Amino acid sequence: MSNASSAFAGTRPAQETLGFDLGGLEAWMARHVEGFAGPLTVERFSGGQSNPTYKLVTPRQAYVMRAKPAPKAKLLPSAHAIEREFRVTAALADTEVPVARMYALCEDEAVIGRAFYIMEFVNGRVLWDPALPGMSNSERTAIYDEMNRVIAALHRVDYKAIGLADYGKPGNYFFRQIERWSRQYRLSETESIPAMDALIASLPDRIPEEAEEQVCIVHGDYRLDNLMFHPTEPRVLSLLDWELSTLGHPMADFSYHCMSWHISPGPLRGMGGVDRANLGIPDEALYRRAYEQRTGRRIGGNWNFYLAFSMFRTAGILQGIMKRVVDGTASSAQALETGKLARPMAAMAWKYLQKQAR
Repeated sequence: MSNASSAFAGTRPAQETLGFDLGGLEAWMARHVEGFAGPLTVERFSGGQSNPTYKLVTPRQAYVMRAKPAPKAKLLPSAHAIEREFRVTAALADTEVPVARMYALCEDEAVIGRAFYIMEFVNGRVLWDPALPGMSNSERTAIYDEMNRVIAALHRVDYKAIGLADYGKPGNYFFRQIERWSRQYRLSETESIPAMDALIASLPDRIPEEAEEQVCIVHGDYRLDNLMFHPTEPRVLSLLDWELSTLGHPMADFSYHCMSWHISPGPLRGMGGVDRANLGIPDEALYRRAYEQRTGRRIGGNWNFYLAFSMFRTAGILQGIMKRVVDGTASSAQALETGKLARPMAAMAWKYLQKQAR
């Protein structure tokens, strides 16, 4: 979770605290965004721990701007790569993966003091609670089936055919990811977490032999509240927040998504302990079978490794949020509560790794 909450729901006025030149942004958009006509008013989306996200409103239409954090922010290596977000979303425009239209990318930090891009504002629903309160059982079943359809569609995309053959490094995906998140964790470390130390030492030796056989586009943060649903239908209009996307193993993405079945309700919005059968929500085994049928990929016997890996990676991300709290650069009031979850998440990862068939 690059964001502890979706960056695309709920706004607040931002005119007084923009931290960038609104006039400069208007002038740039007039030159680079087809059909743009000001004046602009700006609102800040309330959610999100990572890349600041703004709703740009004009008399004719609304846009979304994703930007890197303010220049004072201390950025970890490879973090906040909005250029990659723009590239992958634009490349997926003509696939079965629902994405917003990309308008323009600005890498010239002289324009507003940081890189940013402009995309379509999609009007729909962001659903926060995986228990989907207020819905009927049939509506919940349909929402979960649609989530399953979209991640399966993403993992079926021919990434070479849409120009993304170089979007990630081939081979050794889990080893490289474990190395990356171990390094990110060490750079973000604010206290000792013994379970993370144990995971960093043990995970590289527990990578399943079959783990490097498959490559696809992985979203990296695929979960309910990063999906924009149609206002009334169980249909995804746009998959949001591509900051952690790359080429990787489909089970890394799918196991991350399935963590919701294991973690407790709370800031990370899990549904562990929820009476899912009584709500019309599929159990994890049924959900996994639906994914297998849609993708033609069989989920092997190392599911506990994949879950442990995803929980380890999430703990590293949560520790990054805690580091931003300590540094005073977190962009959300919920950041402290979220960052504190790094320790229990690491403990859960260690528990699942110990369950892995050896």
